[in-house]
Amino acid sequence: MTLKLYRHALSGHAHRAELALSLLGLPHELVDIDFATRAHKTPEFLARHPFGQLPLLDDDGHCVWDSTAILVYLASKYDPAGRWLPADAAGRAAVQAWLSVASGLIAFGPAAARLVTVFGARFDADEVINRAHTLFKVMEGELARRSFLVGGHATLADIAGYSYIVNAPEGNVDLAPYPALRAWLARIEALPGFVPFKTTPAGLRAA
Repeated sequence: MTLKLYRHALSGHAHRAELALSLLGLPHELVDIDFATRAHKTPEFLARHPFGQLPLLDDDGHCVWDSTAILVYLASKYDPAGRWLPADAAGRAAVQAWLSVASGLIAFGPAAARLVTVFGARFDADEVINRAHTLFKVMEGELARRSFLVGGHATLADIAGYSYIVNAPEGNVDLAPYPALRAWLARIEALPGFVPFKTTPAGLRAA
């Protein structure tokens, strides 16, 4: 088994794939791609990922792209016990719902806010920050009732949500009003095999 993850160290999408590999205990190689030289837009890279984006997982020559698709692939192939992706219909649907949140509400809220400060993206900062707080208020209510997003233990739902939420302060999104959300982040960080997401001195962390 040879698993290679092509990534950028400051990409939350890439970190969620790296986090899944580590939490599943899968040996893997991290291959850093330089955005500045557009290494992800070369013909060689585009042959493996038609959209030229990160992350990209290479599993012995089989390429999987899209961060949440990578999570589902890894759990489906390497977690036959179904801990990370439940086998029952209700549990699987609940995880999928949160994967959709990761690709939608998280991407266009806290992730977009961070893109403004870390990468200079031209989003309306107030708009994306407000979206993040709207999302976090809902998550706070959910996590006040349970330890993890789906059921009583961590699943792909938690992996998908963690990276951009923990670094939301870099996008000027304050986590202080959300104690249940912060406790959830700490529970993920306590999991065996956890790997942190690289931080930057941006936004609320600039001081």
